[in-house]
Amino acid sequence: MSTVYFLSSRSRNPGTNSLAKLTKLLDTLMQENPALIQRGDLTAIKVHFGELGNEGYISPVLAKSAALAVQKAGALPFFTDTNTLYKGSRSNAVDHLTTASAHGYLMEVCGAPVIIADGLKSKDWREVPLSESCKHFKTAKIASGILDADSMVVLSHVKGHEMAGFGGAIKNLAMGCAPYIGKREQHCVTFHVKSGKCIKCGRCIGVCPVNAISFNSEDKAYINPDRCIGCGECISFCPVKAISMNWQVGLTEFTEKMTEYALGALSGKTGRVLFINIVRAIVPGCDCLPWSDTPIVPDIGFLASTDPVAIDQAAFDLIKGAESIPGSALDGKAQKGQDKFTALYPESKPELQLEHGEQIGLGSRTYELVTL
Repeated sequence: MSTVYFLSSRSRNPGTNSLAKLTKLLDTLMQENPALIQRGDLTAIKVHFGELGNEGYISPVLAKSAALAVQKAGALPFFTDTNTLYKGSRSNAVDHLTTASAHGYLMEVCGAPVIIADGLKSKDWREVPLSESCKHFKTAKIASGILDADSMVVLSHVKGHEMAGFGGAIKNLAMGCAPYIGKREQHCVTFHVKSGKCIKCGRCIGVCPVNAISFNSEDKAYINPDRCIGCGECISFCPVKAISMNWQVGLTEFTEKMTEYALGALSGKTGRVLFINIVRAIVPGCDCLPWSDTPIVPDIGFLASTDPVAIDQAAFDLIKGAESIPGSALDGKAQKGQDKFTALYPESKPELQLEHGEQIGLGSRTYELVTL
C-alpha cells in the first residue's frame, strides 16, 4: 500500500494559501524520503507549459514551490517538457520556450530555468529497456534531458482527455517525457471521418501535423490511413464530432502503451522521483488544447506521493466522489459517486492506465490517503 498525502483547496487564513500547501506537501515527502532529492542533483521538474490559448496549465507561481523545495535540498532544479507530436505552439524548442515564457515560466517568476528535454527538433533521446511484464514494448524512447537528470519532481494538472479518459501523473510521464518518435509509438490509433456528419469546416485539415486530411470529391474531409499518425488533434478540434476510430481496439492498446512509456520515463530513478497532482480546474480536455472549458467538478485540492499509480488513483476517486458543476460538459451526465471521465468519454477506459500500471510494476492502486 502506498501513501498519498492530501490538502484541500479550501483556505481560511494567510498560512493556508495554495503555495503554502504545496510547500508543505513537498517538505513532508522529502523529509520522509531524504534520498529523493540529494545535494548537487540536477533535478527535472516535469510540467506542462500549456498550449497558447489554454488557461488550465499549472501557474508558474505555484510551480515555484517545487523549485524552492529542490533548492532547499541543495539541488539544481530546471523546468522541462518535450516537444509535441501535433502542430501548435510547442512543436519545436524555440516555439516551446516562447510559449513557456508567454505563460510566465521565466526564472524570475518560477525560480528555475526552462529546458526542453528532447532538444531543438525532438531528436535528443535515448532508448531504455522496459520490464518483461510490458505487453507492447521492450524498450521506450525517452528524452535525454529526462534521463540525464539525477532526480525528478512530476507536477501534474489532473483533467479529462478524449483518448486516455483522464490525464494525471502517468500521462505526464508517458507523453511528456517522450520525444516525437516516442509519442508516435504510443499513438497507435488511426481515425476516420463520418461523412454524413462532416460540415466541411476544414478545422481538421488545418491542425493535422502530417497533412493526412483533405477534402474528397464530395467536399467532405477524408483521413488518409497510411499517413495518419494517430495524434488525435483532429478529433479534439472537430466541432460536430464527425471524426471517430475503432475505440475498443485502438484505445485499449493506446492506453496500455502510454502506461508502459510512463515506466520508461522513470528509468534509472528508482526512489528519486516525487509526484504532485493538482486537482483543481478539472476541465474536460487536455492542456494541449488552445482553449480551456468550464471545470466539470469543484476544486478539490493537492496530492503528493512517491507512487504515480496511487496518486492518480486517489485523484480519480476524489473526482468520482465530487458533485458535477451545473452548466459544465458533465452537467446531467454523472452524479456524485459516478465515474466522471467515462461519463464524458463513454468509449474511453480511464482506469485501464491504473490497472495496467499496477500489472507492470509502475505502482499500486491500493493507497492510504493522509490529510495533512
